[in-house]
Amino acid sequence: MRIPESDNQSNLSSSYDFVPEAGPSCVTLASHSNGINKENGCSAPLSNGTTSNGSSTMGNGLAKHNSSITRVSLPGTTLYDDPYLDREEFVRLVIQSLRDVGYIESAATLEAESGYSLEAPEVSEFRQHILRGAWSDAEHLLIELGVTDAEALLDARFLIGKQKYLELLEARKTTAALQVLRNNLAPYSTGLDQEELHALSSLMMCSDPQDLRRRASWDGASGNSRRRLLEDLQHYIPSSTMIPQRRFSTLLAQSREYQRQRCLYHNSPVDPSSFSLFSDHTCDKESFPRITTTILDVHSDEVWNVAWSHDGNHLASASKDKTAIIWRIGLEAEPSSRDCTVEFILRDHPYPLGCLAWSLDDSILLTSADHLILLWNTKTGVLMKTLENHAETVSALVWLPDGSGFMSGSLDRKIILWDMEGEPRESWNDIAIRVTDAAVTPDMRRLVAVGMGYNPPPTLGTLTRANIRDASPSLVSNGNGNAAGPRPPENRLIIYDLKTGQIELSLHMEGELTSVKISEDSRYALINHAPDEIHLWDLEEFRLARKFTGQRQGHHVIRSCFGGIDGNFVISGSEDRNVYVWHRDTGTLLEVLDGHGLGSVNSVAWNPRNKRMFASCSDDNTIRVWESPVSAGELLRGFNISAFEPEMIGKGKGKVRQPWVHNHGGL
Repeated sequence: MRIPESDNQSNLSSSYDFVPEAGPSCVTLASHSNGINKENGCSAPLSNGTTSNGSSTMGNGLAKHNSSITRVSLPGTTLYDDPYLDREEFVRLVIQSLRDVGYIESAATLEAESGYSLEAPEVSEFRQHILRGAWSDAEHLLIELGVTDAEALLDARFLIGKQKYLELLEARKTTAALQVLRNNLAPYSTGLDQEELHALSSLMMCSDPQDLRRRASWDGASGNSRRRLLEDLQHYIPSSTMIPQRRFSTLLAQSREYQRQRCLYHNSPVDPSSFSLFSDHTCDKESFPRITTTILDVHSDEVWNVAWSHDGNHLASASKDKTAIIWRIGLEAEPSSRDCTVEFILRDHPYPLGCLAWSLDDSILLTSADHLILLWNTKTGVLMKTLENHAETVSALVWLPDGSGFMSGSLDRKIILWDMEGEPRESWNDIAIRVTDAAVTPDMRRLVAVGMGYNPPPTLGTLTRANIRDASPSLVSNGNGNAAGPRPPENRLIIYDLKTGQIELSLHMEGELTSVKISEDSRYALINHAPDEIHLWDLEEFRLARKFTGQRQGHHVIRSCFGGIDGNFVISGSEDRNVYVWHRDTGTLLEVLDGHGLGSVNSVAWNPRNKRMFASCSDDNTIRVWESPVSAGELLRGFNISAFEPEMIGKGKGKVRQPWVHNHGGL
């Protein structure tokens, strides 16, 4: 809004709390050279509170400007030649930003020079009424601030009344709080608010203020609750009247997120070194892990699964040779000097291995062999316990995100929840599918399971390969009493409420479903779907968000995962012996990495600590550790190989097996 000519000296806007939130403010207007202050951006302070242009400063840091600041009149109303950017909006945002970082006088000078005020006096009054707890005064200003819609006005008044009610309860003024509940909250509540109204009334029974704050999830009058109330009320007040707090910062954050999403190889932290206002963000492709720096070659048969420890220092592998291996993969050194050793070979498995899962503190490793679950001490390599509660192949093992225990799923149509010691806490029996994989969301809200519909009676027996296609289909009649052939199982995705066990979504899907991984924000589930697809499911909207294609999957269990610093890569093995990498948000196929021998690449795992490292395992009996050419540069130079030779970049070829040191002779 424009300052009236007669008011351009006195109508100075106020910051959120009258004082700058952060940063020192240079309150002097010294001479500049080429528009830049010569002394680190701040001129030397002058005495007696005066500035170099003769204006005086007040105790709160605001300058009392005189007529030496001349209003500048510019043609038009847009910024530069851009017809979409309004000059007034831009200037007001700059004024707000200057105040946010503490440059109070600069903001006031810009107001006077441009003729635009950050906000009307009524907005400043409203803000201060809320922060001081002058609830009636704040309510009276709502209509003046543009809250004219009847429903919006009721909602805004309800929010103010709720804060007033809670503060009275906190002050132990129960009678006054009851009057607010009856006179200010009940009349403003709609049918949808009745449940909240009942919850608020129950707070009258709180034993003390601490109990009130805990039950109401509220930090009290002396906390940030009034500021949060202002943020909530902002939704009802036109943004042109009351600019949302730190709006310029919000726009910059949106720009940063847009650039991040457009950066296909983004794998760098969000900091000033990777995101600058002076240039568009882009990540160098050379920082992406697409070079094999280490080949782990100890297993004597196909390797079916790999999993990193949470500290990123160890890798576990599961093989058809009936062993699991715990490898130490040093992260503290360059690849050329990294110490990669076999710490333990876990041999006490009567069958080939399928699943692996590290406890949250990395002290226990779970392995599965057919219907058995084995618990291993990762510090000693000693078998702690063997669980035999499942009747068929265990196809899923996952630790609960809170560390309280783990979950197992099986082809026997059971999901069992266990405690840390391997004692069963709860068993979901006779579920609708023969589970082929399952995962728990990090927020502990949901369990996502995939599998085959139940076609009785199944034939018990050990799977001879990581292959669910051969899992005992039953015969159906052709109508003449004769067996017409195997009935294809009905594959299904099921999403459970983890706390109640109730099904939130059950969806029939064509083709086998072999792997489930959940994004760190609990929003997406990544599901390998034969033939030749990987599906990204939105767990909030219960919809298919994206498909990833290119890899080969039709006969074997292939596992995928999220990768990268923001989980913005999707990576998967394939039956054509390659590793495939896509950009999650666009579905763009980024890399097809070869290097493994004949057979399928069965599983991949991204290092949780080193975001430029992942591992893959294959039917060629090996595990490969992949890193960026930048990380691999020293190793390649050690073998007199240029990091930029075409056969090395993106191929993973030409690597040698590192010497393996067995710290323990195998257990």
